[in-house]
Amino acid sequence: MFFERIDRFRRSLAFRLTLLYTVMFMILSFVAFVIFYEMAIFSTHARIDRTLTGEVKKFSSLLASMGLGILKEEMSLEAESTGTGKVFFRLLTTEGEEIVSSDLSLWKGIGISRIALSHLADKGPLFETLKPPGSRHKVRVAYGIAGPGMVLQIGHSLREDEHLFEDFIEVFRTVMAIVLALAALGGWFLARRGLSGVEKVTQTAMAIADGAMEKRVPLTGRGDEIDRLSGIFNHMLERIQTLITEMKEVTDNIAHDIKSPITRIRGLAEVTLTTEKSIDEYQTMAASTVEECDRLLGMINTMLEISETEAGVGPLSSSEVDISALVADACDLFHPLAEDKGLYVETHTLPQCLLHCDRGKLQRVVANLLDNAIKYTPSGGKITVSVQENGKDVIISVHDTGIGISPDEIPHIFDRFFRADKSRSVPGAGLGLSLVRAIVRRHGGEVQVRSAHGIGSTFTVVLPR
Repeated sequence: MFFERIDRFRRSLAFRLTLLYTVMFMILSFVAFVIFYEMAIFSTHARIDRTLTGEVKKFSSLLASMGLGILKEEMSLEAESTGTGKVFFRLLTTEGEEIVSSDLSLWKGIGISRIALSHLADKGPLFETLKPPGSRHKVRVAYGIAGPGMVLQIGHSLREDEHLFEDFIEVFRTVMAIVLALAALGGWFLARRGLSGVEKVTQTAMAIADGAMEKRVPLTGRGDEIDRLSGIFNHMLERIQTLITEMKEVTDNIAHDIKSPITRIRGLAEVTLTTEKSIDEYQTMAASTVEECDRLLGMINTMLEISETEAGVGPLSSSEVDISALVADACDLFHPLAEDKGLYVETHTLPQCLLHCDRGKLQRVVANLLDNAIKYTPSGGKITVSVQENGKDVIISVHDTGIGISPDEIPHIFDRFFRADKSRSVPGAGLGLSLVRAIVRRHGGEVQVRSAHGIGSTFTVVLPR
């Protein structure tokens, strides 16, 4: 159990983020240290080089004004006062032969650079850093013109500076260890704080998996990525719960509405079997059974189409459609039905109105609206169909002078299987307007209704371009 916890902790995202943060911090700190260390060495060498350049100028002037003897005395005095182990002076010919020097007993490993002598010429002092054999510390050496045919070599030990750098490295190691520990703790705190929202999402998902569908992820209000993820997760849960509720309603509605046609089929079959069995009766029963089955299949297919459209299953077959022509064709198709009922159909369309949409689905929308208008408009009434546009939207309107809808029923007319009181005598399943709304919303639009009881209704479909 203990090792399982350790392994689970090692595999956790918080641990990996903390490790990554600590490693990145360590790398950046090391890079910063290297840059600072190199800059410190460069600065130290530059300071020593300025000092050595000043010494070269001083001894060159002394040689020119006081001669070789005074120069030798001054070399010895300055080397003793500074420390024979810290600095040395040597006067050379341009060929590298020693003329005079300070005490070199502690500088036996320091040679003469032929390359420096050959490149010195009339240039300013040249510098190099050497590490004498058997010595732990480096030496900064300067070569400069002391006079005609003479070169002054001055060496300065870097022992004190290197001790300072060594102390600095030791201090850096100690401080770095402490800072890395604090960085790891800080990284762990930040990782846990940053992932706390993910943990809440996980806990909510686990609770939902156990059946608590009402659970939601609490929002912090910070507006960060985790908060937005939680909001989207909650929205997804709301959508899922809505779909589950709708599926339950559909199931209940199917169970309720399938009863009627199945009962009629069974009753017809039972009556036929219990009476005289003439061929006409069997034919009537068969025809009625086919009719009821067609009605039942049509209702089921419509319900499936509504569910698929609302759930966004399958892409729309989008193409450029002339809405004016589509509406005109639908009116022509329903014109004989309207004439048989004594209704007048009037159309007001634009010469051309192009829209990217699913032609087949929009044909269903217009057909359902026209079918409803014809069903619920008494003989002698009028149906007006129009197509308009306002720049960003295409508007299809179907107005009738029918029985109208009461204000209490308007909020429910797009619900599945809902039928107003006055429409119950008219054949239908109460799914047409539900399908209309599902298709229109799938296209990003909205369907609106205005109705006055006993005067008529106007259904308006607004489709964005």
